[in-house]
Amino acid sequence: MKKVCIFSAQYLPTVGGVERYTYNIAKQLQKKGIDVTIVTSRISKLKEFEIENGIKIYRLPCYNLMNGRFPTVKFNGEYRKLMRMLKKQKYDLVITNTRFYIHSLVGVTFGRKYAKRNIVIEHGTSHMSVHNAILDKMERIFEHGITWLVKRQCNEFYGVSQACLEWLGHFHINGISTLYNAVDMDDINNLLNRKDDMRDKYSIPENAIVIAYIGRLIEEKGVLQLQSAFQNIQKCFPNSYLIMAGDGVLYQRLKESNTKNMILMGRVTFEEVVSLLKVSDIFCLPSVSEGMPTSVMEAIACHNFVITTERGGAKEIIVDDSYGIILENNKKDLVEKALLRSMENRKYRISATEKSYERLIKGFTWEKVADKIEHEFL
Repeated sequence: MKKVCIFSAQYLPTVGGVERYTYNIAKQLQKKGIDVTIVTSRISKLKEFEIENGIKIYRLPCYNLMNGRFPTVKFNGEYRKLMRMLKKQKYDLVITNTRFYIHSLVGVTFGRKYAKRNIVIEHGTSHMSVHNAILDKMERIFEHGITWLVKRQCNEFYGVSQACLEWLGHFHINGISTLYNAVDMDDINNLLNRKDDMRDKYSIPENAIVIAYIGRLIEEKGVLQLQSAFQNIQKCFPNSYLIMAGDGVLYQRLKESNTKNMILMGRVTFEEVVSLLKVSDIFCLPSVSEGMPTSVMEAIACHNFVITTERGGAKEIIVDDSYGIILENNKKDLVEKALLRSMENRKYRISATEKSYERLIKGFTWEKVADKIEHEFL
């Protein structure tokens, strides 16, 4: 039996694009009869080792920095014990998701010594930002330094989108190819067929236009611009709603804005994500940095019209205006203009939604990604 080990600094139950990517790759490879291990961070009171649905999960001890955004490995006795357990395995492939965590360096170092193949998958298209000039500069110095160390251990880099491959060039890395982010259409369709109605839950009229946002409530996601644009939109469309699913440092600020018809769901499960997208008409993600955003693909799979920025791989699905709207940046005026355009022209919105859906199901499924991994690396 072939064996694959995936290093991912963050993993479920933490909700995010890399976490979902890791889960879905593992699940799909397992369906092919491949033995899968996930090595992640123990950022909560979860077990250091367990088996979930046949997938082995090791959780390395860590410092929970930046409210969980940057877990950093603790090189203590618990770490050494878990690594000894891993070293007893003989892996055909080690995959490290992202390259800028200490966890990533552990992954590529392990892969070089204990696996036949060792690869890194890039998920970003810009530097991380905390919107502080001094801290951002320190982050960039750190990221370039740790990337240099990662490159010394691994020379095979892939991206979840073409945009990610381009971003690797910033670090003088020639990315080889894409291992696209994707969606599980079976899971989504099963959930879409459930009899639940979020409109009833939040008392939203049937004729209201619902705009959805899913992701962390942080500045780089453009949530403040979206909230501000929505306030202006209501002057033309008073019967419109903005539902934001996710948690983050801006949650309280958004709550205190008292924006009419804006609903904050907080942290949500995948089932709740699909329930939201089932009733929403437009999905808006005005982010300044994305790889191939999972939320965009899930929105398309649930027949939402998508508005997002050009920073990332979404433009590889939404190739022109006939598929959706790609913003040049996330300034409030541009977000507002895009929302108005899609809300005023229902025929255009429906046509674009159908085109993007067809493109998604033809090229962005986990079966295709898992097939590529199996054929090229195992």
